[in-house]
Amino acid sequence: MTNHTALASTLAARGLDYGELIQTNPHLFADAPVFLSEESRERIFRLIAAIESVVALPVYQRAAFADIPETPGRDPGYPAVFMGYDFHLDENGRPWLIEINTNAGGALLNTCLVEAGSHEPGQALWDEWLAMFRAVWRIGRGKRALRRIAIVDEQPSTQYLAPEFELFRRLFADAGFEVLIADPAEFVWDGETLRRAGQPIDLVYNRLTDFTLAAPANLALKEAWLADGVLLTPHPYAYALYADKRNLVRLSDPIWLAGANVAKEIQDILCSGIPKAIAISPDMTTEAQERLWNERKSLFFKPASGFGSRAVYRGDKLTRKVFAEILKGDYIAQRFVPPSILRLPDKELKVDIRCYVFQGRPQLYAARLYQGQTTNFRTPGGGFAPCQEPAQAPFYNAFRK
Repeated sequence: MTNHTALASTLAARGLDYGELIQTNPHLFADAPVFLSEESRERIFRLIAAIESVVALPVYQRAAFADIPETPGRDPGYPAVFMGYDFHLDENGRPWLIEINTNAGGALLNTCLVEAGSHEPGQALWDEWLAMFRAVWRIGRGKRALRRIAIVDEQPSTQYLAPEFELFRRLFADAGFEVLIADPAEFVWDGETLRRAGQPIDLVYNRLTDFTLAAPANLALKEAWLADGVLLTPHPYAYALYADKRNLVRLSDPIWLAGANVAKEIQDILCSGIPKAIAISPDMTTEAQERLWNERKSLFFKPASGFGSRAVYRGDKLTRKVFAEILKGDYIAQRFVPPSILRLPDKELKVDIRCYVFQGRPQLYAARLYQGQTTNFRTPGGGFAPCQEPAQAPFYNAFRK
């Protein structure tokens, strides 16, 4: 079980009060770890490598940007931090990719869980995160000095993962950087420099869910990004290539992959690790619409450009009225892979696996435990949980029924 005493000590060392945290975020940390086998990790590693190889193809990039014409196809020349690949495990423990995120939250909170569960305090993961930001800056700005970092989200103090912003602030400040946590509406772009309260901003760690920076409040940030006047990570370019859910349609379609001259070996890895997805558009034939309705119980419907649990529907709970709205377009239908189940003495919790990735390399595996349709941080005993090797995780005793 989670050692909450050790977790409180770890959080305190990073500037967070555990007692206050569980008052505002009572279901942030789960009570039990999750088992993730070496075989599952290896499958995830191979799948991520396969995705990277396809994303690098010009034909894939052209298709991705055609789906989101408002996103400039300008490669900023530096990678995105905290790519998050989310998985469900089937009854055999095989991981299936549910979606890709370009601003995956929770990495530092899960680092606290890992540190609290170890026998010795560890610094390796904290160093990993800091080195990642330094690497992005070096790739994007060379030898220029990095002085001021802004952690940005809409009304950041009201966000559920606001405590993690404080962990980032402490991480950056301890490394000698000036740090601020800001709402994007506070920024001003003067044509050369992005500023907040007159202070120039060098790097923005972007936690916004307006992935293309389309909202009026994000205009200054967008203008600075377009002019390369600030290093923004993660950025709209990465979102278009990875996280827009229409990419899952291409990545799970053997016909499209073959037409793009993707090697058969890579096709097999992708199609055995990404549930088949199809795009929904208003010009679907009546026959195709009826076929989709008849197959709905085996499908999960998601907005193509949405995030988290917003406006997602399990097909077996779909009404004709909602289905009619979905048919208007900007949705995908993905083969439904039920989450695995963690069985505890007093409850059963669904399991979602997240792999944090940088430049195609897995950095940390974590789980989210929940009840209901999607991860929600509202389940007693649920929340973030560490992923452990089989011998370390006796409480994970079964997959789904």
